[in-house]
Amino acid sequence: MRDNRSPQWRQRRAGGAPGAGRDERPLIGPPRRPARPHRFFTVHLGFTAPDAADARELAVAYAEALTLLRPEVALGAAALSPADAWQRAVRLFCGAIGPDGERCVDVADHPGFHHAPGPGGLGWGDGDG
Repeated sequence: MRDNRSPQWRQRRAGGAPGAGRDERPLIGPPRRPARPHRFFTVHLGFTAPDAADARELAVAYAEALTLLRPEVALGAAALSPADAWQRAVRLFCGAIGPDGERCVDVADHPGFHHAPGPGGLGWGDGDG
């Protein structure tokens, strides 16, 4: 090395006052890659029930209760499967898309109109025909 003095002295000699002549850009810039979009994850909750019909009722109740506690839980994505056969999952909620883009929040295979979420939500479809 030719000059063993500290970098501070070299800067003073080159520019006069400390920090003079340097641009004001931050040393650490923003990330070059765009942020990843949020991914969808699934949680599997185990419980016991005497038969498939009771298991379905309990699963619907658990899913609705979780959405009351945590609004970010996707109610329409809830499904039920036997504990040893996750590939046989069946949807718990209808999820039909309405005229304004909302999704039906009734249980799957329900009779009658489709209903949007919330009190007084929009109803659409063929009705009880």
